Amino acid sequence: MGYPAVAFLAQFRAAPNLLTMVRLFTIPFIVIEILDGNFGVAFSLFILAGISDGFDGLLARWLDQKTTLGLYLDPIADKLLLSTLFLVLTHVGIIPRYVTVLVFSRDFGILLIATLLFATHTLRDFRPSFFGKLNTLVQIVALLTILGERAFSSHQFALLNTVLVRSIAFLAPLSAAQYAWIVIQRIHAAEDPPRRSPPKENVLPADGLSALPTAGGGGSSESVDRVAS
Repeated sequence: MGYPAVAFLAQFRAAPNLLTMVRLFTIPFIVIEILDGNFGVAFSLFILAGISDGFDGLLARWLDQKTTLGLYLDPIADKLLLSTLFLVLTHVGIIPRYVTVLVFSRDFGILLIATLLFATHTLRDFRPSFFGKLNTLVQIVALLTILGERAFSSHQFALLNTVLVRSIAFLAPLSAAQYAWIVIQRIHAAEDPPRRSPPKENVLPADGLSALPTAGGGGSSESVDRVAS
């Protein structure tokens, strides 16, 4: 009975999963540096976390170490990192509160729906939508420019930061709506069985007689062609 548990724990030793856990361990240190006003260190740690995010996927393919643990741990680490940074940057007054509320509401709603569908065996495959991917990309770029602006005391990205933050406020509910629409369509598709077209009847050629046996034709005759249903 202990073998499945041992096999699951052994997945923690896979190199990609170790990198993902390193990314998780950097989160509290990024928070501490932001609260202390050390945006240079926070920016560097965020860059390091981003590099580990890209590198763990490459390692999983190169070393053929794709695991069930990594399938769930990697997106959890990404979402936890982004959500925590939005929360702490709102706390220090850099990101508006309404943006963080929209981001958390969207993530909580999607998590709740996915959990219910998974628990009821309705759906097991939850693929990210186009606007969901775009929303995540804009969040990452916004956090990079916000931390970079504070780290290097530059105001060149002030306008860009404003545009990115407002884009997040727009994309968060839009991506949630698209995700809900996709889920509804997939549920309907799963409930409705595929309709089979009725089989076609055998049809004689247009002249009606060319396919019939010919008299005195050497004993062999052509049979009527059947049309595949």
